[in-house]
Amino acid sequence: MWVVGYIKLAAVSKPAALAVCVFLAAACAENKPAPIAEIAPTSTVPLGTTQDFFLNVGDRVFFNENSAELSPTAIVTLDKQIAWLVKYPNYRITIEGHTDEKGDKKKNLKLADQRAQAVRSYLTSRGITANRIRVVAYGRDKRIATCNDVSCWSQNRRVVTVLDTAAEPVAASRPTSPARLPVYAPPRS
Repeated sequence: MWVVGYIKLAAVSKPAALAVCVFLAAACAENKPAPIAEIAPTSTVPLGTTQDFFLNVGDRVFFNENSAELSPTAIVTLDKQIAWLVKYPNYRITIEGHTDEKGDKKKNLKLADQRAQAVRSYLTSRGITANRIRVVAYGRDKRIATCNDVSCWSQNRRVVTVLDTAAEPVAASRPTSPARLPVYAPPRS
């Protein structure tokens, strides 16, 4: 309806016609936001901590049913993990393989190990030394979702990278004897 009014106005004068064209062109223009990849993540988490790894890198990758093949999404996460582990070499990692509850226990343990080994192979092929990596297969024993539904099963088909700190050298300013813990008296009856 409002367009008809502008067309009638445009028929009266040429400047009005130009204004209508500009108005309609502006109304149809696309305003595209900046791509998300260009925006730097902001975080109050200290860099190089386990929280930094968990929040800014990602500690898990997911798999399709009965598969140990790395998906493109998993590879993106693993590439971030590699960059982080190269930057912070004082961490060792444990790669935990998991499955959903479908199938027998023996099959699930084997599949969990295959998934964990696939992640390990990818990390070592990209420069993470094998002596920094430990592999554990849990199968279906440590599920994070426990319903009998596709949404739960897909969450359980995963490999989790857990950071372990390497033994750090003792600083010269630290005392050589262990610190004494306070002793508390039992409550009085």
